[in-house]
Amino acid sequence: MTDFVTFGLILDDLCLADGRRFAGVLGGGGVQTAFGMALWSGSVGLAARVGADLDPAAWAWLRASGLDLTGLVTTEWPTLRALQRLDAAGRRAHEWRVPGPAIGAQLARSVAALPPGYRQARGVHLGLHPEEPDLALLADLRALGAALSVEPFRRAECPLSPAELRALVSAADIFSPNIAGAVSLVGEGEPLALARRLGEAGAPVVALRMGAQGSLVYQASTGVAWRLPAVPVEVAQPVGAGNAYCGGFLTGWVATGDLRAAGLRGAVSASFVLEQVGLPLPSAELRAAAQARYAALSARARLA
Repeated sequence: MTDFVTFGLILDDLCLADGRRFAGVLGGGGVQTAFGMALWSGSVGLAARVGADLDPAAWAWLRASGLDLTGLVTTEWPTLRALQRLDAAGRRAHEWRVPGPAIGAQLARSVAALPPGYRQARGVHLGLHPEEPDLALLADLRALGAALSVEPFRRAECPLSPAELRALVSAADIFSPNIAGAVSLVGEGEPLALARRLGEAGAPVVALRMGAQGSLVYQASTGVAWRLPAVPVEVAQPVGAGNAYCGGFLTGWVATGDLRAAGLRGAVSASFVLEQVGLPLPSAELRAAAQARYAALSARARLA
């Protein structure tokens, strides 16, 4: 059995706001989420479809990472690749660099395609587009009995109806947007107001990611909310930090059922992604560093 599962692999060509460029960075959300999980759990699986052209350096990281790769399938399509352009305000423009038919083929996700061990996971995370959330897949995943966590990959491009919003945010146990994503769904407001509106719409737990301002985590059934600062690190680049946060948060929620503990894990996971271009390996030394950061950050958590 694999305790935690996440989806997706894309090679990112990064174009940062300061002009720096990096080609073929292992990412796509799923890998960074898996990294965020692996800092706290030794049983993490990655479900993804790649091509025979996947870069040897990417394979080297994956094989050395300790992740369970039985869900990684090689197909006849090319590995997904995308250009990610970031501006000074942190906004990101995504541009595919593979033929259109490859996108749908390689992004295909279903419970039936998961290895048997993945179907017994304690926690599952995936990203989605708010207008096309694939509610049938979410229902199938939730039926497995795992805690289900979802994050919108981007802000909603058009307003959702109240019914559409409720269907989206109530489809999982944890809903984790960033500030822009939350505003696109429930309108402008302070972080706590945004979280409460999402809870009123049906989200059981909200993990609102706020970049350099940290995060706010909220449980609708109790009304309890915690404000958690970001770990103070020198930021090399921001891509993937939110995904890693979600992975860390999910492991904490499954292990403890405690908002504060889950949010602290998420913040620590995100901090390691921010510090470099490309992912470090989740080694014993890195896990010890994660525990130290958790302890230091814990004293700074505050009820919201």
